[in-house]
Amino acid sequence: MFSWVKQEQGGRNKEGEMYQTVTEGLQSLYTKKLLPLEETYLFHDFHSPALEPADFQSKPMVLLVGQYSTGKTTFIRYLLEQDFPGMRIGPEPTTDGFIAVMYGESEGVVPGNALVVDPKKPFRKLNAFGNSFLNRFICSQMPNQVLQSISIIDTPGILSGEKQRISRGYDFAEVLRWFGERVDRIILLFDAHKLDISDEFSEAIKALKGQDDKIRVVLNKADQVDTQQLMRVYGALMWSLGKVINTPEVVRVYLGSFWAKPLQNTENRRLFEAESQDLFRDIQSLPRNAALRKLNDLIKRARLAKVHAYIISYLKKEMPSLFGREKKKEELIMRLPEIYTILQREHHISPGDFPNVAKMQDMLQHYDFSKFPSLKIKLIESVDKMLATKIAVLMSMIREEESKQPPAMVSGGAFEGSQDGPFGQGYGEGISAGADAEDWIVSRDKHRYDEIFYTLMPINGKITGVNAKKEMMNSRLPNTVLGKIWKLADCDRDGMLDDEEFALAQHLIKVKLEGYELPTELPDHLVPPSHRKNPTADALDQM
Repeated sequence: MFSWVKQEQGGRNKEGEMYQTVTEGLQSLYTKKLLPLEETYLFHDFHSPALEPADFQSKPMVLLVGQYSTGKTTFIRYLLEQDFPGMRIGPEPTTDGFIAVMYGESEGVVPGNALVVDPKKPFRKLNAFGNSFLNRFICSQMPNQVLQSISIIDTPGILSGEKQRISRGYDFAEVLRWFGERVDRIILLFDAHKLDISDEFSEAIKALKGQDDKIRVVLNKADQVDTQQLMRVYGALMWSLGKVINTPEVVRVYLGSFWAKPLQNTENRRLFEAESQDLFRDIQSLPRNAALRKLNDLIKRARLAKVHAYIISYLKKEMPSLFGREKKKEELIMRLPEIYTILQREHHISPGDFPNVAKMQDMLQHYDFSKFPSLKIKLIESVDKMLATKIAVLMSMIREEESKQPPAMVSGGAFEGSQDGPFGQGYGEGISAGADAEDWIVSRDKHRYDEIFYTLMPINGKITGVNAKKEMMNSRLPNTVLGKIWKLADCDRDGMLDDEEFALAQHLIKVKLEGYELPTELPDHLVPPSHRKNPTADALDQM
């Protein structure tokens, strides 16, 4: 549990309010500071429905988005390592609705209309999308260990063409935007054989604008192409994404085949394993970072709510008191880009904090500007105070409390099993090679290293650092790397190398040249036999 306030304050903040958890603190700040501003300026009609307790208390959620047959449902099956209720997998579009895969004591499916009236689930506001959507929305519950830490949202396979968009019967992009604001991670899946981004997929990605920090990309089924083709596919994917996601940063792309089938091309096996472990670590970190994510989303929402209040109050101020209201309304809507610029200068607001101008112009058509509220400074100041002081205190308390607790991690399913034992990443490779062998692994090539050693003019069985340097630099490794290898190989720290230490140095150079990382300390299985401690002798010395 996170504490909202420091112990010396007796569990209360300066206003005498008691908070037991960070979640409770965020919920209270939203209700008392931000919600009044949102309600006054019709924020919920223009941008996003009001947040509810379940939005603060829910587990981290992962949203999967992709065109049909990219493996979204199979990806969930791969993570859970079991089927889930309502699951359908096939090469054609099989998932025709949204499925929230969540933890439950017993397996079952909850239909959408029942789901949006459950106060314990964070989906109540989806009721606004109507029966056309709710008939295609279910919650799949099951007792799975992975789902004790996270929930996963499966989405319909995205198609191309105007006909498919119309046939959905609801605004698909708006539903994605709703989920994108509330989830912790958004994973865009692509098939290595289908990199085209359809019109609807492009709209879906654009609907997630503003959530760039949550987006990750998975190039799935990457084992079905060889290395040369994979390089071309990766480049084509980055080019296609660059046209849709207009950010200066390169989006993180994970390569792999996320299903439990044999690899068709094994030449990139090590790459796929490393990429999958990177993705797993990213997902596993979600529970640990959930409080910070909710805090970040609340800050983004507060900034947008402030800007919205400035826009609405400005439009109210410009309206005439009696005649010419309709004409003035049309004029103000046309001048909205100019109004944005005026408000930027007047209130020192970043251009990135303003809502989409075209969408705002469209929505304003349906409102009577004369009924808009004027600017209420106290509401703005209350939100500014929350951002300047209360949020900062809460952020520091999150870090302080998290440092005292072991990090929460997603466990179970695909997140277990491969980390330990001989099938863990890097087991038996690089620096770990020979860890479970009876002999010293370096001895297998020591005869070759000895030939080099005796050409370096050893004195009393050892070579100097100067002579060793000449040979080690033939590897063309940087001096920083060679210096680290020297420290690891010079076991007795005498500034010279005997034949075993020199062989060890050559082995470490080989490990590095093969693309593996070096350890900070020399593992026990690589210590040269003559430099290993004798347990019997140590025991006698202590007597």
